[in-house]
Amino acid sequence: MKNILLIGIVLVMLASCSTNKSNQMELVIDSKSTLGEGAIWNYKTGELMWINIKGKILNFYNPLTGSNREMLTGQMIGTVVPTETGYVLVALQNGIYAFDTKTGSKKLLVDPEADLPDNRFNDGKCDPAGRFWAGTLSTTGEKGVAALYRLDRDTTIHKMIENVSISNGIVWSRDKTKMYYIDTPTQKVVAYDYNNETGEIGNPKTAVEVPEEMGSPDGMTIDDDGNIWVALWGGSAVACWNPETGVLIRTIDVPAKNVTSCAFGDDDLGTLYITTARESTSEEELAKFPSAGGVFKTRPGVKGVEAFFFNDTN
Repeated sequence: MKNILLIGIVLVMLASCSTNKSNQMELVIDSKSTLGEGAIWNYKTGELMWINIKGKILNFYNPLTGSNREMLTGQMIGTVVPTETGYVLVALQNGIYAFDTKTGSKKLLVDPEADLPDNRFNDGKCDPAGRFWAGTLSTTGEKGVAALYRLDRDTTIHKMIENVSISNGIVWSRDKTKMYYIDTPTQKVVAYDYNNETGEIGNPKTAVEVPEEMGSPDGMTIDDDGNIWVALWGGSAVACWNPETGVLIRTIDVPAKNVTSCAFGDDDLGTLYITTARESTSEEELAKFPSAGGVFKTRPGVKGVEAFFFNDTN
């Protein structure tokens, strides 16, 4: 009887380890991008939008056809979000633009850092009310000279967080009361009180501290249970945390050293798409991870939530 109980305990432990550590990973696009980033699922078109920052490329991947459409943006591109009227907003090196995905034409909306030519826009997303939040970083590696901005539907822009170094992942809680934000070098996910009516934030508190041995926190998404999924630069993984408790739930191994962003997609929002980079990867590491820079996917057993669109309706 004791042996049977012992075997049962071992089996449970093995099942737990399997659930908490890794899932089957599939290479979707072998793009070998220098710096793949910005994954976001457009549930209206059934496409994964993602970017190659250094290649100045905006991508549209259709999983039903397996096709990936590339559009040149003319500048380094930090992130992309869909709009309610069918355009997209792109945060480029020198400002935020409205971008026509059919013609490739673009219109500058605002450039809040025209006086900082060494800065460029990086990651960003829309909040539940349809405002666009995007942050910047220094291309020369200078610390504390970047910021996080909020673009309202009337295209007025507001500096929300200053003294940022590398503005990265951002998501909102399911009840619309918290905003989670990553400034990569801090190794933290910070929770802010969030007012959905006004777009104001305050009372920052550390939600998650990412151990340096796991890599550095980069892009981020949130699932239907309210847990956050963080891409780990230098960590070859995506990790899931409970932001209420700061407890690590599990990690999923990714066959690339530098993992940059993740987004839930497909019709059921049950597929986790993951972007990666070849940048800052040695020849020895590339031999280990030949598909670094590609887009991967896995089915982690949880579902995401629909991405918010920029509200550009009248």
